[in-house]
Amino acid sequence: MADDLSKKGQQDRSHINMSEDYEVKYWTHHLGVTRDELRQAVEKVGNSAATVRKELGK
Repeated sequence: MADDLSKKGQQDRSHINMSEDYEVKYWTHHLGVTRDELRQAVEKVGNSAATVRKELGK
């Protein structure tokens, strides 16, 4: 299910949604990786931000 951009509350940063371009841009910038590196990490360990950070050594 897509995020509702009309909601102005706190965003869920505990998971990475590779289907949403704005989230991919946020995470690639935040983690200092390319889109492909992020995609590979998510495919390997899942979409939990904590496990992706660990996988990337961040």
